[in-house]
Amino acid sequence: MNSKIVPRDELTNFLASELDITRFRDYCPNGLQVEGKDRVGLIVSGVTASIALLEAAIEAGADAVIVHHGYFWRGEDARVVGPLKRRLQLLLAHDVNLYAYHLPLDAHAVLGNNAQLGSLFGFQPTSRFGDQDLGWVGNIQADVKTVGDLANHIQQKLGRVPMLIGDPDTSLNRVAWCTGAAQSMFADAITAGANVYISGEISEQTVHLSRETGVPYLACGHHATERYGVQALGEHVAKQLGIRHQFIDIPNPV
Repeated sequence: MNSKIVPRDELTNFLASELDITRFRDYCPNGLQVEGKDRVGLIVSGVTASIALLEAAIEAGADAVIVHHGYFWRGEDARVVGPLKRRLQLLLAHDVNLYAYHLPLDAHAVLGNNAQLGSLFGFQPTSRFGDQDLGWVGNIQADVKTVGDLANHIQQKLGRVPMLIGDPDTSLNRVAWCTGAAQSMFADAITAGANVYISGEISEQTVHLSRETGVPYLACGHHATERYGVQALGEHVAKQLGIRHQFIDIPNPV
C-alpha cells in the first residue's frame, strides 16, 4: 500500500485547482474548512461531515476528511454550540483537516456528482442547463425505453426505490438530472427539452409541475445520488498525489 505523505498545502492547492473553486457562487466556503495536521498520508471521503463520519475517519487514522456537505452554511446560526461544537471538537482534538466542496463537486465534468451519477446510470451527456451549468441533459441507453424501465434501472443501481411522479409508461427521449436538492431546477430541465427529470429530493410544488407538464419526476434520494462524486474525487487525489484514500459511507435514507 502506498504510504506517501504530502504537505497539507499541496493537497489544498491541488483540490482548489482541480475543482476550480473560485468559479462558483456558493452557499458555503469551499476548500479547507478546519485546519489540522500539516502533513497528509491518508484521506477519508464521505458525503456529509457528520459525527458518525468523523468518528469512523478518526478510527481509520485519517489525516484529512473530504466531504460534499461541510459546515458554515449561509444563513445558519454562526455560534459554535450543540452538534457543530461536538463536530469541531472531534476534528481539533485529533488534528484532522476537513475539506468541503459543494457546487464545485456537483459541477465537475468528470469527478462531479452529476458526471458520476450519469456514468452509473449509463447516460450519454449532451449539454448542461440551469444556474452555473449545474444540471445535465443526455440520452439514455437503448434498452431503457419507458420511465418505468428507468425507475427499475435506477433502483438496481442505487439499491433503493425512487419516488416516481408521472406515467411510468411514458416513452423516453431526453433525460435531465441534477443530484441532491435540485427540485428547483425542474422547470429549467423542461425548458432544456427533457421529458423526464431525476434529482435527489422532491417538494410539494414539484408534484404539481410534473402533473401539469406531463414530464415525469424521479426523486432518488439526496444522499444516494451524491455518494459517487466525493468518492471519485478521493480516488483521483490518491492516484495523483500518491497518498491513501478510503471512502466511508454513512447510510442516510433521505
